[in-house]
Amino acid sequence: MEPGARRGRPRSEAADARIGEAALALLLDRGYDRFSVDEVAVRAGVAKTTLYRRWPTKDHLVVAVVARLQDEVPVVYRGDVRADLTRYLNAIVDGLHRMRLAGRPEGSGDRSAGLVAEVAAAAARHADIGAAVHELFTRRNALVLRLLEEAKEKGELRPDVRPDVVFDQLAGALYYRLLITGQPLDPPYVDLLVESVLGGASV
Repeated sequence: MEPGARRGRPRSEAADARIGEAALALLLDRGYDRFSVDEVAVRAGVAKTTLYRRWPTKDHLVVAVVARLQDEVPVVYRGDVRADLTRYLNAIVDGLHRMRLAGRPEGSGDRSAGLVAEVAAAAARHADIGAAVHELFTRRNALVLRLLEEAKEKGELRPDVRPDVVFDQLAGALYYRLLITGQPLDPPYVDLLVESVLGGASV
């Protein structure tokens, strides 16, 4: 650093936590269309400039909220790959339902993909948003791929099985139903999906 240069103010973990909580609550309550960065600042008790410095657009902040939701879902190999994947996918389905119903009345029969579709659209509109979404899913998916690798090492999956292909089949089916067909995502479907996919991958 050059003599006389001033360091930027360090980020406050407490402020980040307040912002994250306020943004998540507002997004789930209002949905994407009525989500306001300015209102998040008010609810979190921080200056608007603080938010816009870290998340320059609504899309950037929404992606951060989605990352927060994703990180709430644990990915742990406990020695039974079917049970572990079923537990994980059911947690993902719960999160997708929260995102789908954000801003909608409780009990709404609307099959819109909701926030998932909005995030996908934002990623297509802005290269930096697309990069952030890619980084988020790459980081999260790596945990599931490691779980599948551990299952291979323990002899639960065939040695020639590719974890990325197995996970593509599982995650792809969930997002296809959510974004394209609107068909139900529920525990019975998750059970059937895991059984179908692992049926060709297990030892």
